This record gives sequence, C-alpha cells and structure tokens, in this order.
Amino acid sequence: MHKDLESILISRDEIAAKVAELGRQISADYEGQDLLAICVLKGAIIFTADLIRHLTVNVTVDSIAVSSYGKSTHTSGVVRFLKDLDESVEGRHLLVIEDIIDTGLTLKYLTENLRSRNPKSLKICTLLDKPSRRQVDLQPDYCGFSIPDKFVVGYGLDFAERYRQLPDVGVLKPEAYRLQ
Repeated sequence: MHKDLESILISRDEIAAKVAELGRQISADYEGQDLLAICVLKGAIIFTADLIRHLTVNVTVDSIAVSSYGKSTHTSGVVRFLKDLDESVEGRHLLVIEDIIDTGLTLKYLTENLRSRNPKSLKICTLLDKPSRRQVDLQPDYCGFSIPDKFVVGYGLDFAERYRQLPDVGVLKPEAYRLQ
C-alpha cells in the first residue's frame, strides 16, 4: 500500500471483476448497435481502457476533458471545457464513462451539453458513485461501486495529478492533501 493511503477501499481484483461485469451488461444492452464511448479525461482513462476491452459491440472511443476541481478536494462549481470531442455525436448511442460521480454538478453540465447535440441515446457509466454528496438529480445507468464520502485516489483518480497510477482505489490520508 502507498504511504499516503490510510486504507485500500477497493482492491484491483474487485475492480477487475466489476469492470468485466459492467462490460457484459453494456454489451447486452447495446447488442447489434454501434456505441460511442466517451472517456471523461483524465480520471476515467484507465477505467475506459479496461472497460472497452470487455465490450463485444462495435465501439468507437472519443474523449472529453472538463474541470471543476483544479488542485482542490472540492468542486468549485464552475465547469470548464478543456478538450471537446473529435467525433460528432448526432444520432449516435453515447456512453459517457466517468471515474467518479460526487456532487454530480460537472457530469450534469456535461450531459446537458451532449444532449443538446442530438444523440440517439446517452447513458452514464461510472466506476465510483458517492450518492451522499449529490447536489443534483443525476443517477448513473451503470455503476461499479457506491462508496462513502471519503477522498479516494488510484485507478485513474488523482489528487493534484498524483496517485493515478495506483492499481487499487484507496483513501488518501488527510495530511497528504493538506500539504499541497
């Protein structure tokens, strides 16, 4: 375990099993259809890479980057587009792949923006969900794990661009983010 973690919340083995299960469920739901998987950068990149390897449907991958956190542990509430999609979404089945849903503010803004572009459908897949922190009415269509209100890192999730490479999802020690 990394020295800055107080505990492992979800092990790499639990993650791998859940990602495979989500891949089977999504493949069944989209059988016979083409899917545009939208990776929400940077946090969802590892989850997206693992998830699409489990999909048995035709899938195209694009990425989008939005930010509301910066180097803070809490959202600023102001969403900024850092990178837009390269692909048109009009008339396509979209699967937005997110690492974590916390307040839901960023994802609500993002999904409203994508819906304004006239996709055929739009669903949300998240590895982690913190329903106790939700500030808007937003529910993922596919969810890996519901977690308590802890600051987590690893498997793509970061604090100040650190810890993404950790293979498990762990709870960051408060002193690790107070030093920044």
